[in-house]
Amino acid sequence: MNAIASVASIMLGVAFVVAGASKLAAGPAWPVQASELGAPRPVVPAVPWLEMAVGAALVAQLAEPVPAVLAIILLITFTALIGTQLQRGKRPMCACFGAWSAKPIGPAHIARNSGLLILGLLALYG
Repeated sequence: MNAIASVASIMLGVAFVVAGASKLAAGPAWPVQASELGAPRPVVPAVPWLEMAVGAALVAQLAEPVPAVLAIILLITFTALIGTQLQRGKRPMCACFGAWSAKPIGPAHIARNSGLLILGLLALYG
């Protein structure tokens, strides 16, 4: 893995670990917000744990390229959920980073996820 891919992997990994931990710290508020965003209820409890596992693997640069691919898939899924709600004219709360980001979704969420997707692609192909 080259230096650009390593740095991108670590940056994206930290973002995923923080996002997952923040969701858990939000307690019962995050699952409600995730459901309002359109996340399927059966997968909601696993999301923070999956984010933290993927993030830790990215930081440690284990089993590459699997964590980068999983991160990209998650980011595309999250962005699709946000885009779908915006297209419907809805702006539910997005606690993507727990209480730190508990505000109505908007174009800035798509822009942020696009930046994270770029990091994922750099981690994968850097």
